[in-house]
Amino acid sequence: MEAKDKAFLVKRTLNVRGRLVDLSQPQVMGIINATPDSFYSGSRVSDMEAIVERAGTMLQEGALFLDIGGYSTRPGAAEVSVAEEAERVLPAIEAFAKYFPEAILSIDTFRAEVARQALAAGAHIVNDVSGGDLEEAMWQVVADAQAVFCLMHMRGTPQNMAQKTEYTDVVKEVMEDLARKCQLAIRLGIHDFMIDPGIGFAKTVEQNYAILKNLAYFQGLKAPLLLGVSRKSLIWRPLSVSAEQALNGTTALHMHALQQGANILRVHDVKEAKECIELFKLLQD
Repeated sequence: MEAKDKAFLVKRTLNVRGRLVDLSQPQVMGIINATPDSFYSGSRVSDMEAIVERAGTMLQEGALFLDIGGYSTRPGAAEVSVAEEAERVLPAIEAFAKYFPEAILSIDTFRAEVARQALAAGAHIVNDVSGGDLEEAMWQVVADAQAVFCLMHMRGTPQNMAQKTEYTDVVKEVMEDLARKCQLAIRLGIHDFMIDPGIGFAKTVEQNYAILKNLAYFQGLKAPLLLGVSRKSLIWRPLSVSAEQALNGTTALHMHALQQGANILRVHDVKEAKECIELFKLLQD
């Protein structure tokens, strides 16, 4: 069955704390890094005024979701304590909930305790790069809060994932891992979740492109598909540029991802991603 023929089978709504979010048209998730260690310097914000300003700009440019993180997950990133991570993200979530009550807030963490506090502070989504693998308690935290869970594929930890890239069939193995996580979510009463194949996490450049070429395959899981390729090394390494020069390549891969069924683009550059979506929609009419 062709991707376009089975697309109608994919769940295209999320219940976000009683608010039904329609994903029949692709949406944008804006990245806000409350950390000095993000791989892309242009995404780093530290003081609260700058964080709130960045969030407001992203919402004005068309982001539906804001994803706030306080622990860099770039390859080889330094360890950060649970307390420090919480101190970085909780004030931002509280500020967003106050100033932007209509925004849908995502906490980017694999720590169950950080997620629990973030959900209590106003977050709606848990975006766990390990998809619940690094801390088993995460599953119950999400289930208890009836939050949306973003289930991503990753092997190992941010510190060692670059050494865990041996696959027999990367597309098949990532699909099987995400299928397992989807089934576990349903068993635990988590019915609103999305999947993310984890571009750049425990995968070589070649493996990342194998996944991108077969992205439509993941529609078989019948869950909304989130994709994060923004300014990552699979773009700037082949082009011999830097993350700061990788916006054009990011947009090219965004259009491909949309054509393959991506529902949410997780991005540093909201305006450009929204423009890409608008042109994609014209191609579908």
